[in-house]
Amino acid sequence: MKVHVDSRRCQGAGLCVAVVPDVFEIQSDGVVASLVAQVPDDLVADVEEAVMACPMSALTLAAGDDPS
Repeated sequence: MKVHVDSRRCQGAGLCVAVVPDVFEIQSDGVVASLVAQVPDDLVADVEEAVMACPMSALTLAAGDDPS
């Protein structure tokens, strides 16, 4: 699975970082970035929780190699 961060929507609330700090970080510009190309299987449920928690709906999770 891949996670995509829409930097135009992200306002840096950081809920995703709080849920899965191994996958997300807030960059110096205040926008969240993904730290992984592929979400490890053992973190998929946590990333799904982070996607649902994002107040700006800036995160999407997709199966396979296509993040769209």
